[in-house]
This record gives sequence, C-alpha cells and structure tokens, in this order.
Amino acid sequence: MKGPPLRVWTWTAATVALAVVAVLLWRGSDAAATDSTTAPPADVPEGTPAGAVSEAWSTPGGPVPEDVVEGGRVLLGSAHGIRALDPATGDTAWHYTRDNAWLCGLTATDGLAVAVFRTEDRCDEAVALDAGTGVRAWTRNVDFRPDATLSSTDRIVLAHSPTGVVTLDPTGNNTRWRYAAPDGCELLGSDAGDTGVAVLQQCEGAAAPQLRLLDGFDGTVHWTRDVLTSGGEDVRLLGADSLVGVQVGSEIRLLSATDGRLLTTLEAGRDRAADLQAADGAVLVRADGRLTALDPASAGRLWEVPAIGLPGEPATSGDDVPVLAVPTADGFVYRDPVTGDEVGRSAGTGLPSGGTATVVGRTVVLRLPDRVLAYG
Repeated sequence: MKGPPLRVWTWTAATVALAVVAVLLWRGSDAAATDSTTAPPADVPEGTPAGAVSEAWSTPGGPVPEDVVEGGRVLLGSAHGIRALDPATGDTAWHYTRDNAWLCGLTATDGLAVAVFRTEDRCDEAVALDAGTGVRAWTRNVDFRPDATLSSTDRIVLAHSPTGVVTLDPTGNNTRWRYAAPDGCELLGSDAGDTGVAVLQQCEGAAAPQLRLLDGFDGTVHWTRDVLTSGGEDVRLLGADSLVGVQVGSEIRLLSATDGRLLTTLEAGRDRAADLQAADGAVLVRADGRLTALDPASAGRLWEVPAIGLPGEPATSGDDVPVLAVPTADGFVYRDPVTGDEVGRSAGTGLPSGGTATVVGRTVVLRLPDRVLAYG
C-alpha cells in the first residue's frame, strides 16, 4: 500500500513546527505572564462609621497610592501587580499581575488605577485599569528610569525621577510634557496639585535649592524662587494644592501659587515629616501633633486641632455637607473643613500615626506608606 505523498508529510511537519513555535512564543509572551480578574462596579456603601470602631482588617502592600480609595475600592501595589480590595471586608475584588515585570509605581485618579512596570532595565510599560472593575482602559510604552515614582492629581499623572518629570493624561493615554532638570541640577522632589506641578531642584554651586511651579497641562514655568536656608537644613517639598508648601528644617513655608510670594510660616517643631493637602475650602497642614487649616488664597489660619494624621477625601454628612475624618490618639473626629467644628466622632485606640483617613460608608480606611488598615 502506497503512503501519503511527500508534500503531505512536508505540510504536516511544517504545521507541527508552527504549533511548537506558537506554544513557545505564548509561554514567553506578556499575555501568558499576565494574570488578571475583573469585577462588577463597586456598590455605593451606605451608612456612616459607628460611634466606636476597632480594626476590621489590615494588609501590607507597596507602593500604596496617595489616594488609596478610588472607584469604591482600596488599591494596593505589590512586586508584580495590583490588588483592589473591598473596603468593608478587605477581600480582593480584582487583581492584575505580571510575572515577567516589576511594578515601578502606582497611582489613582479620575476613576483609574495607573501603573508603570519594568520589564528590562527601565520602567517601560504603563497600564490604566478601571479602579472599580479592573477592566483595562489603555496600555502604552513609556521610557522612565528604574527609580521613577508616580503621583497624580485630577487629570494629571506625574512620573518623577532625580533627572526630570513626565506628565501623562490618565484618561487620554498620551504624554503631555516633560521637564528635564537643568545641567548640574538634581530634582529633590516634585508634586502635582491643583496649582500645577511644583519641582524642587538643587544645582551645583547654588547656595540654596530652587522651587519652581510649572503649568500642569503644558509645562510652562509660572515662577521660580530660591529657598533660602541658614545652612545645613533639610528642605522638603510638601505639596502644590492651592498653596505651595516647603519644609525647611523645623519651619513650614506656604507660598502663593500665583507668584511664589511667602504668605505665612508654621512651626513644625521636631517633626521632619510634615504633610500638606487641600480639602474643600481649606489647605491642611499636619505637623508636630497638630492639624492646621489655612485659607487657600491668603494662607490665613482658619482653625487648628490635635491630630496624628491627615484626612483624605471628604465624606458627606446627612445634609450633604463635606466632612473630614481627622485621625487622633482617641479615634477619628469628623470636622467641617472650613470651620473645624466637630460634627461627630468614632472612638478608637491604637491608631498608628502618620496615616491618611478616608470614610467609605461605615468603614474608615487608614492609609500608611506600607500598608492599609480599615476600622469599622
């Protein structure tokens, strides 16, 4: 009996070879190395925190985005990806991991979780996922240094490294502009806020660091100011929300976003890790066990209370009035952003200092640099 023609054997061998190659390519591809799940949109949580709360769950992570609650989820980074947790239970709602890549940075804004991964020697792939569902919004190639970090504000994602910054449009997937540190200069810090993007740079031969405010959407320079010191003091950029803040040793300086004029100073005492952020109708500064609220235009002092951390995004009271959850040694105190009046409290003990508290329904989520805790 005569066997199949030679051409049949040739086609068969070629088909098997192609199948083997396809399998090998799949095993080495990004698709094979990616493990992801999605979830239905998060339900809008009802209710408010109880009059007394205790720790409901906690989990380590890193990087932890500054706005840890987005789209009704708690977002956490890990070495190879992202988890989105249910605020009330801590259960994983969705995840996105890359076995063949390392997470460089994670931030959250405009309903999205934006992450950058390193596949070779640079952070070269960016992805945006719907924060509530985990559904991919976009993916693009980038070219960031391996030490790049991410932060964000409304409609701006900021990638920072010692040699410069890059801004991305979180909803439009494009690079807006880049700022390279001048020759002989190093960026000590950068921050994106509602005033623009502030950069703090130290240049060779300069007696003082230089603070510069750039437009958030086109990168043009609004103003530049030297940060004068008496010598040997550490200088930190605190933020660029409504007011631009820097800490020089034990002194906190608040500058006008319009022209960089010094408006007021606060004493940080021995606290070398002060915080600044905007709230509805106020700019908040936490330092040395106190939370001070300032007028966004004049930097005049509105109110001051004891605090061991910062409030996050304001919650709303039953009258739809914004309410700040202020962490204290005795639990969480809920205050009006403009007047500082107490409108409620949740007693609790053992709260770690330096956290940012966000109310999600009956749960208070406390963000720390390396973990998240929930109280309910």
